[in-house]
Order: sequence, then structure tokens, then C-alpha cells
Amino acid sequence: MQSQRATAAPIPGTNEIHSGVGVLDKTVKILDALEAGPSTLGQLVTATGLARPTAHRLAIALERHRFVVRDQHGRFVLGSRFAELAAAAGEDRLLTAAGPILQTLLDRTGESAQIYRRQGDQRVCIAAVERASGLRDSIPVGAMLSMEAGSAAQILLAWEDAERLHQGLRHAKFTAAKLATVRKRGWSESINEREESVCSISAPIRNASGQVIAAISISGPTGRMGTAPGRRYAPLVMAAGKYLTDALAKASSGHIAQ
Repeated sequence: MQSQRATAAPIPGTNEIHSGVGVLDKTVKILDALEAGPSTLGQLVTATGLARPTAHRLAIALERHRFVVRDQHGRFVLGSRFAELAAAAGEDRLLTAAGPILQTLLDRTGESAQIYRRQGDQRVCIAAVERASGLRDSIPVGAMLSMEAGSAAQILLAWEDAERLHQGLRHAKFTAAKLATVRKRGWSESINEREESVCSISAPIRNASGQVIAAISISGPTGRMGTAPGRRYAPLVMAAGKYLTDALAKASSGHIAQ
């Protein structure tokens, strides 16, 4: 006689979706439960109807991939990986608006301009314009840079959750106090931090939910930009970041309305 494994009864009031891939359906149950807020393992078992070892195994696997993290009480909560994927999904809209703004920033400051997005433990340049001549900080689209130095790295780390902020500061050339200043004033600068004789100024680009999804920057030689470039250039970089933030919010509301 063929034995059958007992399956948990559907949770009353829910509409379960069966994809035909059992482990995927169970994983989605975990994520659906965490959408309501932090959960202990016992609460996950109750909410999903999964066996305790199964719920634990899937939650730990999701944690390894950063779809799930632990809060200060050891409860499971949704992780930052979702925000990263959302940022990637919105990248096309950002790039559509970015070109003219980067060119305007170059025209007004005379310095190369870039947009960076965090990708794991690094940051990637997703858009850039460069000076036509003279000394310049040349960073091509697709270039991967460290999250340990530079004004864009400061922006991309400053608004992270406490755990990722702590991890990111372990080997960084900037401090927690500096990131607190970045959050307060809304822009960052680095001087000889990423590379000798190079400085940069960055500001955040936010999505419609207010999350920082990218950093817009200008960079160039310290000899031309000076030893306190933020005083001169920060208002222009912040204005460019706000314009792109507003453009993303407008695009998002238009998408929802359709």
C-alpha cells in the first residue's frame, strides 16, 4: 500500500496557491507570515501550519540569502534583499530620468557625475557622464567599487538597518559618527578616501516609499574641487537627487493609476 505524507490543513480564511513545487509553496507561506510582522519560530509554525523542523529549515535558508533576518529579540523579520530587488526593478525608470540630470550636473559643476546602486557588499555604477577634457575621475558604467570608502558608499550605508550598518562599518574608512552627520544634513563628501587626490560629493535617491535606492555623485581631483567641496557643490547634488526622487515617485504613482 502506498503511504502518503500528511499535509497541514489550509489556514482558515486564506486562499492557498499550489504551484506544483512544494518547497516553493512552503517558502512563500513563511514570507506571507512575516509580512504581518516579526515572528518567533513557534509563531511561524502556527501561522503556516508547517512542521517545526520544516519551518526552521526554510527560515534559516531564507536568512542565508538575506530574504529574512533576525531582530534584536531573535525573531524572524523580512530582510533587505527585497528592497534590493525592488531597487533593481525600478532601475529602468531611474535610468530613463538620469541622463539629462547627470548632464545638467556636469554642466553646472564641471565635474564627472555618476549614479551608484548597492549590489551586495559592493556598489555598481549604473549611469555616468564625464568631462570632455582635463583631469577627471573616470568611472565607467558597470564598474564595481567598494562599500568601504567614498561618499556614495556613505549614502548607500547611512540609512541601512542597524545590523547592516554595523557590518558595513567594520572595515570602512568612515565612522558611525560621520554617517550620523550624513543622515542629518542629507549629503556626504569624501576627500582622499577612496583614492588619493580624488574627492566626491553624493546625495540619496529614494523610491516612492522613501527608501534610499541609489546615490548620485560628482567626483574629481581635489586640486580643482578644493578641500571642502561639500560647501560648494552639495546643494547642486542634493537638488539632482531630489529631482530623480520626485521623478520616481511620479512614475510610480502613474504606474499604479494605470
